[in-house]
Amino acid sequence: MHRYRYATIALLIASVALPAQAQWAGNGGRDRRGGNGTTYGDAVDAAILGQVSRDRQADKDARQVPHASPGYGPIANAAQARQACADDAVAQAGKGAKISGAPVARTMATGWEVEGAIHYGDGGDVPFVCSVRNGSVSALALQDASR
Repeated sequence: MHRYRYATIALLIASVALPAQAQWAGNGGRDRRGGNGTTYGDAVDAAILGQVSRDRQADKDARQVPHASPGYGPIANAAQARQACADDAVAQAGKGAKISGAPVARTMATGWEVEGAIHYGDGGDVPFVCSVRNGSVSALALQDASR
């Protein structure tokens, strides 16, 4: 009985290993080593390339579609963005402030960036930068007037 133990173990190992080897070998294609089928390295490469492709598609979709749906806020174009930022800048600057020149609006992925200047009655101009995102003013920064 003991003399068949190793033969039995070898037969069990072969019965498990041969189907696994057949699956690993694939359906007859040639790999880099000249053998048949797909290697584990090929499967890993395919998984990595698939993930890279999904990431690139997600980036492309994010660039094409704004983060918020249209109509989220009342500001829908550059002229409205300039006006809203100018109004907020004058309100933040306080009494005696008015817009100096015409603010400039630049398009961003989710809205506009507006730059301009506030003129005080005492002769000083203070620059401001404003961000309009998703249809509303999201940030306004006035440069410190003491600088």
